[in-house]
Amino acid sequence: MASVTEIRDFRIFVATWNVGGKIPNSDMNLEDFFLREGSADIYVCGFQEIVPLNAGNVIGSEDNEPATKWLALINQALNKPRHGPKHTSADTCNDSKSTNTDACKELKSLTNPHIFDKQVLKILSKNFRAGSSLLKTCNCPVDYTHWENTRQRAVRGLANDQDLSPLPVGYNTSIRELVALSEMFPLCSTEEMSYRLITDKQMVGLFLSIWARKESMPYIGHVRLSSVGRGIMKRLGNKGCIAVSISLHQTSFCFVCSHLALGEKEGDEVKRNTDVSEILRGIQFPIICTTPNHRAPEKIIEHDRVIWLGDLNYRAALSYEKTRSLLEDNNWDTILEKDQLNMEREAGRVFGGFKEGRILFAPTYKYSYNSDSYAGENGKSKKKRRTPAWCDRILWRGSGIEQLSYFRGESRFSDHRPVSAVFSVEVIARRKYDKFRKGYSCGLRTFDHEKRIPRRHSFYDH
Repeated sequence: MASVTEIRDFRIFVATWNVGGKIPNSDMNLEDFFLREGSADIYVCGFQEIVPLNAGNVIGSEDNEPATKWLALINQALNKPRHGPKHTSADTCNDSKSTNTDACKELKSLTNPHIFDKQVLKILSKNFRAGSSLLKTCNCPVDYTHWENTRQRAVRGLANDQDLSPLPVGYNTSIRELVALSEMFPLCSTEEMSYRLITDKQMVGLFLSIWARKESMPYIGHVRLSSVGRGIMKRLGNKGCIAVSISLHQTSFCFVCSHLALGEKEGDEVKRNTDVSEILRGIQFPIICTTPNHRAPEKIIEHDRVIWLGDLNYRAALSYEKTRSLLEDNNWDTILEKDQLNMEREAGRVFGGFKEGRILFAPTYKYSYNSDSYAGENGKSKKKRRTPAWCDRILWRGSGIEQLSYFRGESRFSDHRPVSAVFSVEVIARRKYDKFRKGYSCGLRTFDHEKRIPRRHSFYDH
């Protein structure tokens, strides 16, 4: 048995949006925003201020109705049929002869004006989640060394040929089940992809949900959640972070959605630096791995790949007047030279080892509601005025990760503009091949551990 390492390429879409305490309507359309760069394998959707950050919401019971509404909208954007029967439309479904067809039922469920009814939302939230048949607690490689009889060796060989590792295959798994699972990944076309909710969590105004293609679910495991409050008394959840840890094949990922300390006075950036340090120190993921000699990471920086998103609240170390003058000339580079996050990172005071893509979009904060004008630029009052800044950011850490795009949306829904990024990530799957193993893979790179020579296979490479 020769040990090799395969590398798969996955695409991850990441979005962060401070929605300013506003609750969405059922007619909000996120489809164009989420699918702007084409379908991804995983969608990471982080929100800040999904509820107003008043005393009642911070100290009182958690209002989870807005979170469920955002879940419904995300599900609608990701799972709306890209194409169906040629004659399926709202007009066609109004025909009494067509009302009972599956296509019409699905169309009506997506356009139902009562999609935000409370009872319906409870059902939707539960149904969005991937069941245990798709998403396993532990996805560590199966130890085949104790499978000694002929049938067990045959099943193992089939699993290798169908490229299923590291699926948690049990002793009673039939050949038919292995073949069915093997067909899930390569046979699903891009246009027919459906997405399921891996996990979601709310902490006061913070809300993070992670979705994945159904075909990718068998390769995802070790899903764990952790959170740190950094708001009132440096403990409550009006500021802080939600973090999710997962493994995809044999590569660990950590997604961190945070809302850091506010303020544009000199020295406020130190508070934000402290928030980051306390989040890195305070996040602790539970141990749930059931496979001996395998251990999923417990801290953020122990993960192979980390993506940090959110309203980081870093401002520009410039006056309002100077910033506005530079913006009128579209001189973003000069403002970015005085961006606090850039300066603090360059000085080594925060986000050590993290990277950020080049910013080629205008500051994302603070806009007047339902306007393309920055707050205060059309009025005389300085009370509501804020120096425009790139508060909403996405950073990453680790090798094998490439940012393909970094952009902002133009929704006028809140005083922040949403920011998104698309990443191509390398995911490692370790397997053992015997001498009879044919070189079967789909867009994979394999490494010969004896010669350390990488090579990429085509689908029909034998």
